[in-house]
Amino acid sequence: MGDKVVSNRKTVRTAGILKKVASYRLPENTIEFYISEETASYGNNGKKHFTVYYDNPEHSARLLKGDCIEILNQARENSVDMIFADPPYFLSNGGITCHAGKMVSVNKGKWDKSKGVEENHKFNIEWLKACQRVLKPDGTIWVSGTTHIIYSIGFAMQELGYKILNDIIWYKRNAPPNLSCKYFTHSTEIVLWAAKNQKSKHYFDYKLMKEINQGKQMRNVWEISAPQSEEKRFGKHPTQKPVDLLTRLMLASTKEGDLVLDPFCGSSTTGVAASLLNRKYVGIELEDEYLQLSVKRLKESLNKKESKSFMEEKVSAL
Repeated sequence: MGDKVVSNRKTVRTAGILKKVASYRLPENTIEFYISEETASYGNNGKKHFTVYYDNPEHSARLLKGDCIEILNQARENSVDMIFADPPYFLSNGGITCHAGKMVSVNKGKWDKSKGVEENHKFNIEWLKACQRVLKPDGTIWVSGTTHIIYSIGFAMQELGYKILNDIIWYKRNAPPNLSCKYFTHSTEIVLWAAKNQKSKHYFDYKLMKEINQGKQMRNVWEISAPQSEEKRFGKHPTQKPVDLLTRLMLASTKEGDLVLDPFCGSSTTGVAASLLNRKYVGIELEDEYLQLSVKRLKESLNKKESKSFMEEKVSAL
């Protein structure tokens, strides 16, 4: 790119981990994921498929408003190091759940309504194919889901030629109780980790994961609490993920300066983790409500990233 990066590194030892935390300014215009205005409007009567909702070139953080499939299909190929996707689970069909001791509806919005098994799977094929296109040859993707959708995701990945690397079982120690008393209480989500294809040579920071796990190989069952009130003070997304989960995923599979993409960014927990860990970030979202929430959270995280005590706290939490 020809841009220089001025770097001031600080070495932080936390919980037995010797970890370099960079506090530097990333060069401007370093986000390789790119869509020109001409490309975005071509064949669409001059109307762009997206708008840039938020752009912080100093810290390489960007939010795009639009349909992720349309955006990804017109973006630069082989430009993204890692994708985290939390797609619709298609659960908004009149069910109930428990929140704060009260019975509440699980309906999250039109975007989460099921169109039937075949249409849901077709949708998964389309967005996963679009994601595969923008991943770098050795890039990887993490996809979160419950039993309602994760098996379709896994099958779609196999159909498209992804190489499935791991399934992470995220155990939520503070999961809500089951009100019907007809099933076991749901307290886990599955996060599938896959490489772009069978030839990919994916990156995995095995050493760091082992150090975080007190010198033992890290297993695929992770006990991490659901987002706490501190992470929801600006508002919340109905399927919001904890920063600790995204932090661990990113530390395991990316390096500083890598580009992380979230095609269903919601409240941008992915962006918060990326900003704190000095990764570049692009988030895509359709709803203004969640884009507004994302901007607030991103701005706060960018202010916090220079704080040594904050970084020590996040690494210790892992």
